[in-house]
Amino acid sequence: MPQILSNNIMLEYDEFGSPFSPAVVLIMGLGAQMVAWPNDFCQNIADAGYRVIRFDNRDIGLSQKFDGVRRPNILKLLVADYFKVRIKVPYSLADMSKDTLGLLDALHIDQAHIVGASMGGMIAQLLTGKFPERVLSLTSLMSTSGNKGLPRTNKDVVKQMLSRPDGSNREDYINHAVKTFQMIGSPAYPRPQKAWYKLIEMMLARSYYPQGFHRQVAAVLSAGSRKKLLNSIATPTLVIHGTEDPLIKVEHGIDTAKEIPDAKLELIEGMGHDLSPRLIPVLSDLIVDHINSV
Repeated sequence: MPQILSNNIMLEYDEFGSPFSPAVVLIMGLGAQMVAWPNDFCQNIADAGYRVIRFDNRDIGLSQKFDGVRRPNILKLLVADYFKVRIKVPYSLADMSKDTLGLLDALHIDQAHIVGASMGGMIAQLLTGKFPERVLSLTSLMSTSGNKGLPRTNKDVVKQMLSRPDGSNREDYINHAVKTFQMIGSPAYPRPQKAWYKLIEMMLARSYYPQGFHRQVAAVLSAGSRKKLLNSIATPTLVIHGTEDPLIKVEHGIDTAKEIPDAKLELIEGMGHDLSPRLIPVLSDLIVDHINSV
């Protein structure tokens, strides 16, 4: 897979479809590598006549790492977030939105359809709000407006995500990761245990860099509300959210759609916080229909 200089950092990326087709750029979520966008999902959109580009966010996967930058204290960040206190972080979601903008520049793409999942949805919102001339359409998938007062993540999920594996070997890490993904997955569309193991093993073979996850958590917790920015978005927007999401609860998706003028909201019954293989046809069709309408 190729790398490209974007916003003064190296990003790993790959593509599906014709380089001459309209571009659809996929932005993945917290601590997740670009391969978390399933190949079938990417190919479905490419088969509809689009150039699909996915990439590793900074500090994750095979993109540039911020070695030497002190890892933030997550507990302090959580306390600061609770009391609405701003603290210094290594980089922000706004910085990460400029990574995507830089990717468009480096690939000589004037405009693109932007799809972001979870943290990637937050980044996509910032990119669309601040650089609307570069975005043809926005899809915010299982994400949030950042508004205060919305339901918080289930405590057991937070505890699991921020805990460490019981041991220090490869199998301990995989078991811990599988348990985490199963907790936030789609209850109505579960995937077999073997499928989770295969996915985690594939990601681990590509890269293991927990420091990047913590710095990305810091970026999310320091982001604050995007209400004013979302209110200004005139770009055609689709908001997709699962009704059974325990990480970013469905109220966040409903609120995001409410804050963006004329946004279309699609709630998926029984979907959690994952891209279940059984939901790939539904999700890719919704996104293709949306970008086709622009």
